[in-house]
Amino acid sequence: MTRKFQLSPTIGKLMLLACAMLWGGSYPTAKVAMTVVPPQWLMAIRLLAASLIMFILFRKQITPYLNRHIIVPGLLVGVTYWGTMCSQTVGLTMIEPGRSAFLTAAYCVIVPFTSWLLMKQRPTIRNIVAAVLCLTGVGCVSLSSGLGGISIGLGDLLTLLCAIVFSFNLVWLGKFGRVIHPVALTFAQFMTAGTLFLIGAIVTEPAPSATWLRPGILLCLVYLFFGATMTAQIMQNVGLKVTPPSQASLIMCLETVFSLLFSVLFYGERVEAAAGMGFVLIFSAILCSQIHLNGRMLERLSRK
Repeated sequence: MTRKFQLSPTIGKLMLLACAMLWGGSYPTAKVAMTVVPPQWLMAIRLLAASLIMFILFRKQITPYLNRHIIVPGLLVGVTYWGTMCSQTVGLTMIEPGRSAFLTAAYCVIVPFTSWLLMKQRPTIRNIVAAVLCLTGVGCVSLSSGLGGISIGLGDLLTLLCAIVFSFNLVWLGKFGRVIHPVALTFAQFMTAGTLFLIGAIVTEPAPSATWLRPGILLCLVYLFFGATMTAQIMQNVGLKVTPPSQASLIMCLETVFSLLFSVLFYGERVEAAAGMGFVLIFSAILCSQIHLNGRMLERLSRK
């Protein structure tokens, strides 16, 4: 796509900024949608619809890779993405959207250690400092104002589990993205995770009902399907082609800031002093860690 249109770096940065905004808005939007649509049905429809549209738009990039060589990479990234979204979505039913976004963003700090485990790439001093900042931030976010102590609920734990699983997903995306086109790998990821969600929804959740067709819920679903999933992913893939990795990392980590902003403005989330300090520490940890490692991962993807 970038070969045909030759996007400028400025347009690429704007696309990544829009991508971060769309992802940030997905937290409060999903929170509203899940008041009616069960979590697994929501994710199944979201991912399978995005997969279908991606195949229609990018068939030439996807079809050549649909062979036996994509089975193992597709399963690894798909299952870890399913685990990520499953724990995050269920956790989001229990905690506020902005809180969910910042706890999820801890994956940026965890990735260096996952890379050490899977690919023998030792974390740096910067990564260790970022981990300390992040843990301190999580502690502040989890401070119970009523008891004066630390109270980590099930929603917090599920969201932190999401961050851990997502770190495995990102490391494998970086590894397999060197030999499989990113669009084809993303398609395999969405199809695998969407199928797992569909099976889980059919077995464990109520069947679709007419309440899903309420205008407000439909608007949320359209935003999640076409905005936060398909459009955001396309803009990310295109924007990474023309944006330096370090700058791209900075722009994309603004997702957490946009999520908190939208949650406060449109969902009515209240941020107490301890939680606010925790958000600042987690964001500082993201800046400290993400540029160093994710810059290399984004650079690998940008070569495709």
